[in-house]
Amino acid sequence: MRIAPHFLAAASIAAFALFAGSVSAQEKIVIASEGAYPPFNSLETDGTLTGFDIDIAKALCEEMKAECELVTNDWDGMIPALQAKKFDAIIASMSITPERLQQVDFSKKYYNTGPAIAVPKDTDITDLEGLKGKTLGAQTSTTHANYAEKHMPDSDLKLYPTADEYKLDIQNGRIDAVIDDVVVLSEWVKSEDGACCKILTPLTPDVEINGEGAGIAVRKGDPLADKFTAAIAAIRENGKYKEINDKYFDFDVYGD
Repeated sequence: MRIAPHFLAAASIAAFALFAGSVSAQEKIVIASEGAYPPFNSLETDGTLTGFDIDIAKALCEEMKAECELVTNDWDGMIPALQAKKFDAIIASMSITPERLQQVDFSKKYYNTGPAIAVPKDTDITDLEGLKGKTLGAQTSTTHANYAEKHMPDSDLKLYPTADEYKLDIQNGRIDAVIDDVVVLSEWVKSEDGACCKILTPLTPDVEINGEGAGIAVRKGDPLADKFTAAIAAIRENGKYKEINDKYFDFDVYGD
């Protein structure tokens, strides 16, 4: 899960319409995701969005009997673009944090996972102490970058616009370790692209930094927050959430 930034980047174009249930006479809900954070959200070569966030978004729209459009937006510009009314909601593994709650409203969480550290398989780093003086990669404007700044001040933190870029650098030996969501890193190291690396250790979440889970962000005062919260509870109850969860994970990412 990540924390959004304070400056605007241009919204991406790739979009598609989702018609769920019998749509009532209402405005379309435009939902943004990043498309670069597998297994939560990915942009396929044909321009479609896939992943856990995306399937959850579709299920929530179906539960709400709403017409929804899913679009991509650069991570760095998510909050400003929402405030500028380029879209109505963000479903992009965005953490509910005190800082963000000053800017937007959130639904209740739809999942909650912690951070972790990944390192090359041939590293001499065996524990967190071994990160002192090492270069640690993280995606910019994320809770994980903030976590590293606070808890690993003796590491040289290097920030990247996307997770793909830090992955490329650790694969090529340009950095010594990376920090991100434990699920993101665990899925990556199991893949062919992540064969270079292994999980060093999961990290104890810092509630002040990592927040209370990933929620759906909307503009301040927008009643969509409560509607999404009710829909999350409904799909948890009717089994749709479990169906989506089990498609991607072998444990309940909703958390406690």
